[in-house]
Amino acid sequence: MNMRTGILVSLLAAAFSMATAAADEVHTVEQLNQAPAELDGEEVRLKGIVGRVNDDIMGRNFIHFVDGTGEQGDYITITSTEMPEVGDRVVVTGTLTLDRDFGSGYTYPVLIEGAKFTEQE
Repeated sequence: MNMRTGILVSLLAAAFSMATAAADEVHTVEQLNQAPAELDGEEVRLKGIVGRVNDDIMGRNFIHFVDGTGEQGDYITITSTEMPEVGDRVVVTGTLTLDRDFGSGYTYPVLIEGAKFTEQE
């Protein structure tokens, strides 16, 4: 391997390492409610508690998710085809979407879509 190829391989490995670390980062409700545009469309992870579930609206479940960060009563809305129970302590992984408008007055400045839930360890 020549020097130029070696540098390229090192840069690619570093970029992959940073991307993997970012995907493994656990965010908070407070952080994501103030999410910068750079996170729009990115996969994010949260740990917390299922606060409320509205099932089967437009083919998905709408979940209010809390983790105790931010102001009292702060939550983030999550959509999923999965159906967690209110009070479940879970890890959520989904795609962060900013300024989502479903029409008919249902707009969300911050939404996590296509979420998957796993039990907290």
